[in-house]
Amino acid sequence: MAMEEENDSGEVTAWLEQWAQGEPAALDRLAPLVYEQLRTIADNLLRNEAANHTLQPTALVSETFLKLLKLHKVNLNDRSHFFAFAAKLMRRVLIDHARRLKAGKRSCAGRLPLDAELGWTESLDEQSLDLSAALEELDALDATSVRALELRYFLGCTGDETAALMGLSASTVDRSLRFSLAWLHTRLHPKT
Repeated sequence: MAMEEENDSGEVTAWLEQWAQGEPAALDRLAPLVYEQLRTIADNLLRNEAANHTLQPTALVSETFLKLLKLHKVNLNDRSHFFAFAAKLMRRVLIDHARRLKAGKRSCAGRLPLDAELGWTESLDEQSLDLSAALEELDALDATSVRALELRYFLGCTGDETAALMGLSASTVDRSLRFSLAWLHTRLHPKT
C-alpha cells in the first residue's frame, strides 16, 4: 500500500511538471489519480455547510477542475502542494457561490464564530466571505501558517501528517496553527 502511494505520488508529480510546462493533456492524465482525494476534500469542506447547500461534492470537484483548466503553467511542486492549491480553489468556488447567493438575497449576517477547535462556519454567507478575506490577509503575512491551516482543517490531515507534508516538526506546525487561529480570531472578532 505504501509503495503504491509512493508510485502514485511520483506519477502525480510527473504530470504536474508536464502541466507546468504547458502540456494541456497532463491535467487529463492527472485527473483520475487525484479525483478521489479531491472528492474527500470537497466532502470535508461541504460538511461544515448548511444541510440545504445547493452544491454537491461532485459539482465542487468539477468546478475546481474547470478552474484548473483555465490556468496555464501553474507551478505546483508535488502532490501535497497540488491538493492544498485545489482546496484553495474549492474555497474560492464556495465563496463565489456565496457571493452569487448574497447578491440575490442582499442580506447581511454576523461575523464568523470561531470555537476552540475551529468552528468555521454554519453556512455560506457573509461569514464565509469574511473568512476568505482574512485568510488572504494572513497568507500575505505568513504563508506557512495558512498552508498548515489548509492541510489540517480543509484537507483533514492529522497534525503529524501536516508536519510531514510540510517538512516541519510537529511542534512548529502546532505553533503555526495556534498563531493562525489566534490571528483569525482577532481579525474576525475585533474588540469593540
